[in-house]
Amino acid sequence: MNKRIGVVAVLVESNESISKVNDLFFKFKDIIVGRMGIPYKEKSVNVISIIVDGTTDDISSLTGNLGRLKGVTVKSALTKK
Repeated sequence: MNKRIGVVAVLVESNESISKVNDLFFKFKDIIVGRMGIPYKEKSVNVISIIVDGTTDDISSLTGNLGRLKGVTVKSALTKK
């Protein structure tokens, strides 16, 4: 299966979910090229961007697992090829 490169935006509004988000990042470490996280304390949200390189199935599995967590919103954009 072809690999695609993309970016995943993760907004974490529930402090209860932070450790679960980090656990998922570790589980999917093979497709994560890099990440940047910014705690936006004034708005009580953590903003994380992740660069991924993997199959659409792997990337969808990561984003799907993240999106099922309480207080977590996920959006992704992938290359077309």
